[in-house]
Parts: sequence; structure tokens; C-alpha cells
Amino acid sequence: MRQQLKNFMEAIGKDSIAIIPAAHEVTRSYDTEFKFHQDPDFYYLTGFPEPDAIAVINPSNKKNPFTLFVRSRDPLMETWYGRREGIDGAKKNYGADKAFPIEKFESEMAKLVNGHEKLYYRFGVDTKLDQQILHYLSGQRIRRLKTAYPPHTIIDPTILIHEMRLFKTDEEIDLMQKSADIAAEAHILAMQNVKPGMNEYQVEAMMESYMRDNGASGVAYNSIIGGGDNATILHYVENNAELKDGDLLLIDAGAQYKGYASDITRTFPVGGKFTKPQRDVYDVVLETQIACIEATKKGNTIKQRHELSIELLTEGMKKLGLLKGKTKDLIKKKKFMKYYMHGVGHYLGLDVHDAGRYFTDAKAKNSRPFAPGMVLTVEPGLYIPPDDKDAPSKYRGIGIRIEDDVLVTEDGNLNLTAKVTKDADEIEELMNKK
Repeated sequence: MRQQLKNFMEAIGKDSIAIIPAAHEVTRSYDTEFKFHQDPDFYYLTGFPEPDAIAVINPSNKKNPFTLFVRSRDPLMETWYGRREGIDGAKKNYGADKAFPIEKFESEMAKLVNGHEKLYYRFGVDTKLDQQILHYLSGQRIRRLKTAYPPHTIIDPTILIHEMRLFKTDEEIDLMQKSADIAAEAHILAMQNVKPGMNEYQVEAMMESYMRDNGASGVAYNSIIGGGDNATILHYVENNAELKDGDLLLIDAGAQYKGYASDITRTFPVGGKFTKPQRDVYDVVLETQIACIEATKKGNTIKQRHELSIELLTEGMKKLGLLKGKTKDLIKKKKFMKYYMHGVGHYLGLDVHDAGRYFTDAKAKNSRPFAPGMVLTVEPGLYIPPDDKDAPSKYRGIGIRIEDDVLVTEDGNLNLTAKVTKDADEIEELMNKK
């Protein structure tokens, strides 16, 4: 049994039972599906990779605390769509104490769930399963039989699971480091091979091919390959423009390795040499990023780190002539948001924007302190629209973001993505090395 599942069972207690569904395949068009991606909460607890499964977790059942309902083996369907674990595989390879065909879930549910005070289940994700559980609950409550004792409290399990996911185990950190290394090497490859005249999609294909060749199951999110003006679009994913000498190229791309995501952004000159205006903007972002990495440590808070990024970037914008006035007034009036409109980072793990609360209270007033085991991105940026008449002309069309993945440790932090340089001189040296 996975340690994550053991910890979850301990957290919900012996008077509880949990029903955690897997994801379903999603139709892309007509009779074809998108590549399957497992529900991260289900995967975190079970490690089971297939769709249309349900985990029933019962800590009070000492003999069979973990039951899986899965798709049965089917030679015809497996010929068409791939091999299945089936009942035996669920027990042998994924630690299920008992396993049943998924079709039997509804008929077995009452026997499994009755007699528990609390049911951990998240409504609103799986409509069909919602209806099955609601039908069971309403039916049991009107039967008034001694054997009909449905849970009287329903709790969203993500409150517990997401708190667990926020703090990475040593095993998870090893997987995230591997994911980070693969992505970092892909970014290095791009720096070494990008040339004027290439297309953004060629860079995307080169990087994603490298990731797959080195063990990644794919990308962690749609890669952003933005050259020139496209770098000023935060979530630019068309990736179909020609790269021009004299422009910058912003690459935001990460790998997915055994379920875990990395998330790296680097910005560098297509022709291998920063112009003076590009370097001026780049240095402001880099200095801010380095300071925010240093601030990503135990005891500091998420809010403090973001406020630091705002203060440093606002000062930098004043030096560049993008903003004028007193720093305190500019921040109070949110003038910085014209060129820096996003947060300085997010949690990272099984999801690229990973689970976990950013505040310690329901009203979102108290920012959460960093603690060992958290992994966060650090990604300040400046984006100057090409048609911004208020900005000095030499800066128009420059978009720069620099992003690393940082693990909070007991005595500081560890930059998981330090393998790929972000020093401007080192970038130029790498790009021009023969």
C-alpha cells in the first residue's frame, strides 16, 4: 500500500469511508479522445493509471481497507485500445485488498458504505457517480431498516488530500528533480540550436522530442514558444511564427515525469546577443527573480514574496522610464500591473498549478508561510506591448519572464532547475559556442 494512502486513512479516521473516482476519457471530436490524463488526487492515493476506476477506502476494515473497482480484462477491447490491469492487476500491481469490475460498484456500494459516520466524497466532478451516491443515500434514509445506516456527514476529501499533496515526500522530490532535469536540458538544447529563420513550432518540436526521448511521458502543459512581440502575450500557445534576428524568444515549457510536473521559463536572444535595451529589461527581471528565490524560505510568506517582486519590479520600471513617481504611490495605485500583471509563483507537483491553500483562513487575509517540503515556482516578468505609446520606443515589444522551480528546505531552499543558466553572459556564451 502506498504511503500516501496510509496517511490519508489515518487522517480520515476509523468512523469514515472515502470514495475517490478516477478520471474518464474526454472526447476530442466525434469518436476520438484526448490522450488520457489521470485525476491527480486519485493517482496520488492509488498510483492506478487507468480511467473509469473507483477507490473505496475504509480504515476500519483491517482485512480489506482498500478496494478498487476497475475495468475488467477484455481481449477485444484491449486489441483496439490497449492492455488493462483488470481485477488481478489492481491487486497484484497496485496494492488493492479487493477488486471488482466497475459495473458492480452500484450494487456493492451499500454493503461498503453502510455503518460509517462520515463519507469523504467530492460532488460536482463525476455526474454519474454523484447520482449513484445520492440515490443510495436517499434510498437508505427512507428504508428505516436496522441494516440501513448511511453516513450522516459528507466531507470533501480534497481538503485533506490537497494539504497532503502540498508537502512533498523524499520520493516525490526525486521524481520532481528528474522532471526538472529533463526540462532544463531541453531548454539548454533550445539555446544551443535556435537560429534566425526557424519557426516557433520547430523549437517546440525539438524540446518536446527531447523530453520524450529522456523519459518524460510528455509536456506538463502546452508549451509557450513566443518570439518577438509574442513574448508579451502571457499564455501564447500558437507557436507558429518565424523567429527573427534581433528579437527575444521566451520559452515556458516543462516536462511531466511519472505524473510530476516541472515548469521553466527562459528568455534569450534569437541571434545569440542581447541588445542594450533587452539587456536592461532582462537585468531588472533577473535581479528580482534572484531576490524572490532567496525569499522562498521557511518563515516568509507567499504574500511577502509577491510584494517583494512588485516593489523590485516597480523600482526597475522607474529606472527604465516605464513608470514615473514615488514607488509607494505607484504600488498603491497598481500602476505596475500595466507591465507586471501576474503573481510571482505557484505551487508545483502533480499539477503544474498544484493543489494547496495559499491562505490560512477562509477570508484569505492571512498569507501562508513557506514550510519545508513545499515546491513553488518563482517567475517574475515584464511585458511591454509593442503598441504601448507610453513606453520608450526601444523597449516596445519586449517580453521577459524567468522561472525556476524551488523546493523549500529546513535551512533555506533548493533550486531544482538551476541546471539551465539564466545569467545573460552565460546565455550568450552558450549560444555562440562552436
